[in-house]
Amino acid sequence: MAVLKYEEIAESLRARIAAGEFAPGDTIPSGRDLAEQWDVSRATAIKAVDVLRNDGVVVAKQGTGFVVTETPVARPAGARRAGSARILGGMPFLRIGEPDWAEPPVRVANALRIASGVLALRRVRVLQLPDGTPNSYVEAWFPPEIGEAAPRLSDTAPIAEGTTRYVRRQTGRFPAEGVDVTTVRLATGTEADRLGVEEGSAVAVLLHTAHDQEGRPLVCEEGVTPAALFEQVDTYAM
Repeated sequence: MAVLKYEEIAESLRARIAAGEFAPGDTIPSGRDLAEQWDVSRATAIKAVDVLRNDGVVVAKQGTGFVVTETPVARPAGARRAGSARILGGMPFLRIGEPDWAEPPVRVANALRIASGVLALRRVRVLQLPDGTPNSYVEAWFPPEIGEAAPRLSDTAPIAEGTTRYVRRQTGRFPAEGVDVTTVRLATGTEADRLGVEEGSAVAVLLHTAHDQEGRPLVCEEGVTPAALFEQVDTYAM
């Protein structure tokens, strides 16, 4: 499915915000500036900003333009985090291959509550550090009812409004609770190749499952991070 120009602009802005180029409270480029930068009409540029405004990523501020809100960026599985469920900011990523339907590993199937042999929709990406080197290898698995109801998840093109908002619009379901299970093991050949480490290197594995408002699994992400890059920080009362 082709990506419309306003969607491409919105996705670019979203990635720049996630990468920290525009912090909460910062003003994003105006419609006129975006139109000049992308060589599009001002109407197209404004439509791109409207995507982010409707998603709650930016808000209008009188006399200033559109500013980034305090809304947290979705936490990538396997990345550095603060507290129990979120990181401070987001990371750019590289999509790997094309989304496909496959039988998930047993641990993922159990998290999604699907029977052995049932196929799930898989999307693979590599989260990147500011210098472009790999930080985490992530496989996101969607249960059949989500993959079938949200066909754009099967496309390689970016979803400008964001996966969470798209799934909510298609299904009425949205994340209400997350469960994270962290383990340590040795990297497989595929993981080592994607992360640029030796096969058998120590890695931290974060299995993140998002449940909807009725407690049903929406997605299960397995994020694999080299031991040297993984850090978990929890703050609690004593």
